[in-house]
Amino acid sequence: MVATPLLFVTQMLFLPIYLWLFMGVQAAEIVSIEPFLEAFLSIIVIPLMLALFTQWWAKRQTLGKHLLEASAWLPVPFMALTLLVIVASQIGKLYHLFDFILQVIPIYIAYMAITPLIARVISTIFRLDTGAGRALIFSGGTRNSLVVLPFALALPEPLNGLVAAVIVTQTIVELVGELIYIRVVPKILLRGRDGSTG
Repeated sequence: MVATPLLFVTQMLFLPIYLWLFMGVQAAEIVSIEPFLEAFLSIIVIPLMLALFTQWWAKRQTLGKHLLEASAWLPVPFMALTLLVIVASQIGKLYHLFDFILQVIPIYIAYMAITPLIARVISTIFRLDTGAGRALIFSGGTRNSLVVLPFALALPEPLNGLVAAVIVTQTIVELVGELIYIRVVPKILLRGRDGSTG
């Protein structure tokens, strides 16, 4: 859980560097920085500060502890709602760019297939326990691509529609891949030390 906000921050900080490497000075000319900063503040900084404050409050006040326990289930439905809204808003672009999207889907599938194997090797090298090894597999397979969606939408037409469609497609593939991970990882790839799947 601690790694998630750190990964978010790292991705956002390195994104301008990646754009400069791949696009050169054109990146500065065609990309608006305002949506990037807005996404960084609203999706990363503010929620992270609120989470830290809630943890701090829960350690010092009984009410905070009860509130934290009562709200533990909220991330799941909120994440599902967020994904539903984003995918619904971009589904038309997926339809119109379907021929191009078909070309990138195999790349995403290959990534989802290779990542668990690499993570399994890393967990063995660093002697991670079963829980940490599984967390490495699942976190490696999910790249938080929706964080950069506002940045993609800041690109000019028709590039913004294409990039947004690719990002949403990646997210859909990852969701399906994670469902497969749930079945395959504990039963085949990384069983418990006693051979169990739990």
